[in-house]
Amino acid sequence: MFPPVCLFCKEAERDGACCCSRCLQNIHIYAHDCCLACGVELPESLAPGPCGHCLQHPPPQSQTHSLYQYNGPVRDAVLAWKLQGDDSAVRWLVQQAMPRLRESIDEHALLLPVPMPLSRMRKHGQHHAANMCRWLADDIGCAWDWRILRRIGEQPRQSALSGSARRKNLRKAFALAADYEQRCLDISPTPNAVWLVDDVLTTGSTLYFAAKTCLDLGIAVKVLSLARTSYRG
Repeated sequence: MFPPVCLFCKEAERDGACCCSRCLQNIHIYAHDCCLACGVELPESLAPGPCGHCLQHPPPQSQTHSLYQYNGPVRDAVLAWKLQGDDSAVRWLVQQAMPRLRESIDEHALLLPVPMPLSRMRKHGQHHAANMCRWLADDIGCAWDWRILRRIGEQPRQSALSGSARRKNLRKAFALAADYEQRCLDISPTPNAVWLVDDVLTTGSTLYFAAKTCLDLGIAVKVLSLARTSYRG
């Protein structure tokens, strides 16, 4: 009575696939040729960088990885997740990327979600980046914790700000929990890297300041986002 539907466009899918052929054609993997440090796209001859900006201003993270381009069905999936609480398409995207993720993240890593303001957690009833950490940790077998990196205060939404205003908005937005050393010892005594996880990377300002704060953990900091925009400005 109820045929299977595509997780993205919700149209009936006769083949029983989770993603129809039309949506699949419009899901774009983020470029492999990019600056390893900041993740910006580069010509094949210049990858893996560093890019010119990172040569002059190295970011706090040693690596930045994004799985998909933030457009088309990927954008629709993220918005359905954030606005309607429907995570089915996003979970499918994460699962499709697991072979690639296992090449970069191993069981000795520590995953930390980029924290969101408490008011937004209460409004949405979930912590999206923390959910993504949990999915990854369950599959890879590594540790994760959402309480080690904390959000300080209530800042305006990044989407309403320009590039320079985003950086100013987040300059003092993050801090490590007072008991972060004990928490790290309890869940992952000897991690080989900290991975900061977020849903969408736009200008990189949020992850820049979150990564800068995590340097106090004393190990390499890397960044992972589900999707990345082609933002310029």
